[in-house]
Amino acid sequence: MTVKASHLTLIEEETQVLLDWAASVEQSDDTYFGKAQTLARRLGAHYRADGLTTFGFWTPELLAEVLRPREIYLEVFTPVDEVDLRSPEQTVVFRRDRLRLRQQGEYFWGVVGGLRAGRRDRLGSLYWMRFEDPHGNLQIIRDSLAESLPFGVFAPAEVYDWETLQAQRADLDYFRHTGRAIAEDSENSELPRVPAPLNILQLHVGTASPQGTFEGLTEIFRRISAKLAAGETLTPAEENYVGYDAVQLLPVEPTIEYRDDNSPESEFFAQLPVDDDSDQVEVRLRKPITQDWGYDVPILGSAATNPALLGSLRPDEAIEFISVLHTFSAGPIQLIYDLVYGHADNQAEQLINRQFLKGPNMYGQDLNHQLPTVRAILLEMQRRKINTGADGIRVDGGQDFRFFNPLSGRIEYDDAYLLAMSDVVQEIGGYQRLMFTIFEDGRPWPQEGWEETSTYRELTELRPEAYQWGPLIFAHNTPTLEQFWDQKWRRVCEVMYQGDRWITGCANHDTVRRGNQVDPQGPVNWNLGETLPEVLDNAYDNPAVTLWVYGFSPGLPMDFLNALMRSPWLFFRNTDERYGVKVVSEEVGFLDWQVTPELYDHADLFPRLKSLGFETLGPLREFAKALQTTMVETDCNLNAVVEACQTCLDSDSAACGVSALKSLRQSQQVPFAEQLDIPKLKAFALMFMEDCYEACNVSRDEGHLSPEQTAFNRSLREFRRSRPWLRENLAGGDRFNRISEESQSLFYGWRANPEQPEEQVVMAAHMGGEPLTVTLGDWLQLDLSEWKVAIASPGLQASGAIDDLRLFELKDSQAVLLVRA
Repeated sequence: MTVKASHLTLIEEETQVLLDWAASVEQSDDTYFGKAQTLARRLGAHYRADGLTTFGFWTPELLAEVLRPREIYLEVFTPVDEVDLRSPEQTVVFRRDRLRLRQQGEYFWGVVGGLRAGRRDRLGSLYWMRFEDPHGNLQIIRDSLAESLPFGVFAPAEVYDWETLQAQRADLDYFRHTGRAIAEDSENSELPRVPAPLNILQLHVGTASPQGTFEGLTEIFRRISAKLAAGETLTPAEENYVGYDAVQLLPVEPTIEYRDDNSPESEFFAQLPVDDDSDQVEVRLRKPITQDWGYDVPILGSAATNPALLGSLRPDEAIEFISVLHTFSAGPIQLIYDLVYGHADNQAEQLINRQFLKGPNMYGQDLNHQLPTVRAILLEMQRRKINTGADGIRVDGGQDFRFFNPLSGRIEYDDAYLLAMSDVVQEIGGYQRLMFTIFEDGRPWPQEGWEETSTYRELTELRPEAYQWGPLIFAHNTPTLEQFWDQKWRRVCEVMYQGDRWITGCANHDTVRRGNQVDPQGPVNWNLGETLPEVLDNAYDNPAVTLWVYGFSPGLPMDFLNALMRSPWLFFRNTDERYGVKVVSEEVGFLDWQVTPELYDHADLFPRLKSLGFETLGPLREFAKALQTTMVETDCNLNAVVEACQTCLDSDSAACGVSALKSLRQSQQVPFAEQLDIPKLKAFALMFMEDCYEACNVSRDEGHLSPEQTAFNRSLREFRRSRPWLRENLAGGDRFNRISEESQSLFYGWRANPEQPEEQVVMAAHMGGEPLTVTLGDWLQLDLSEWKVAIASPGLQASGAIDDLRLFELKDSQAVLLVRA
């Protein structure tokens, strides 16, 4: 093999300047971590205004090659043909160039001329490093700090003209007004931190618009912004996007990909066979189609955006969406990223060097935050991510950031790193800011009894301006059950009297998923609906809960778009060959709790499962439950599952030991299960995930929304935004209590604005059970002639049920909010 670069040039003089700079950093008196942070700023590919590109790679696995040189080179693919960035699949000719960078210790550096930078209207040069291992096999070193990965994490990264993109963004004035100029004297000018919003809309980009992309979301928010500016009426679906001053995205980093033993080097970037010395190659490009809820990340490329969420495969899409939020006609909307740096999926072992990883954990791999260079690179990934224009971050799984401290001999939490994440400085358009920060941290999770012992306060005590997920927004939240809110009364009181730095609410990506795991035969609160899907919808978009949270409770409320839209939701991913069957077996409750026969029968939905013979929902539920039981009884051993199915579904067999499979045989409704093998089982899991993902798109439910419900929810958001004092803890004479009997539960209370005591609110919310007569005047010693209804749950005021505030009846999920007249 010949290393040649007929069109690229290593600029020797510029490269030597870069090497001298790196050497000066290494020889400085800074700490090892400080040096690593400085070097990390120059890692990756940086396209410069003069047309040159600076490269830096951290390659500790090649340190020995200083003494034993082998073929180590930068490989670059520059498109010769025009690339249609929206085409599902195409074959394109690329010019392939190879050249050697300069090695210095654990790093390779170089300044290269002749590369093409990616822009909004074109694909740039793609790159990675390659080397021969001791066995003569070619290996890849990918850019862990890449900012554009148009064909996924297993494909080469893209050189991108990031400076031009940033200079042309439409919200530069927003950063001028909210940031501090970099040129200012830092000693005399405190770096501003983005203030906390008053409420948050959480959404998943892949299911939040018909297109499932950033540009689809941009279209929605741009249309709504224009309608509000023109004074036009919003549709019920559009109302669910407004009234918020922050949008929190589920993770948008590039995710893992579906790979098995026969997977190519990259699923979406496949070089066709050619002479190894040829300077032109044909590449089959496929548009990434990964479907994932976002939390299955390989860490590599975390600074970039998942290309499956970019209709054009251009980073510009994310920037444009953020700019539309920042210039929204009703006032700027903040953008919050959900960051996953506490763990990596097992696929990380194939993508990043081993020094990033400490070993296996329940999610995949623990990250080696304690190694200074890894620590520095992860923080640099985050810096580049927030430089797309974010206003805040939500740190996923803070309890996962743990390490063994040899000095204490204990496993300890890496709070220093978590706080460092909060202090990463954003730099856009010559202005700097610190991010508003939310920590999810349920320590001592996963210890037994963690739900009762967790305080959810460790990090807010260290960083008072930050927020944490509170106990009622955390994962194990099942309001579909009878007496749920009574059982949570201790936590409810904590929210009311010390929850001012907690994210509050009921629905999020985890709680709605947990709702699918509730036993349908258990104590379900049937007051919420006649079917399980109705119960779940009304539990997570509940008027009484929403009125209590927005109209009375301290803290920072957050809603989940799929719950507001009453759209299905589950833990989905078509990216997992290894554990796909296990994941599906744990998610089969989705079919009971979120899928109706009418939904399943829809002509455009569940086509893959129907092609397997599951023409109606009943047989699918029956097979899925049998699979779930068999997976548990065989400890998720697929060979044992297949053997059990083959044995039990044999009409002549008397050796079946799995009762669920016996029932399946007796029903004779599931021919798919006959002659089952592992490939067939894995295909079923993949089809299940892809069909369910399509069913979760909120656009499918826009026509079924109640205008009264969406208007009620929006009115509460506006009530909250006009009364920011409500986010503070109850104090002084404020009162909050409950009426709790065996079959009834009602919350009620009185609050006053501490700065303007004449501004007061009263609330009564029926949280479950049989109807209850309300006498607020007696309970709170109020003259109700001085009060009026501000907001009541849908239909309550129109029915005349609360015409007399002295005595009225509330049913399950009904609530009323009063203000001093």
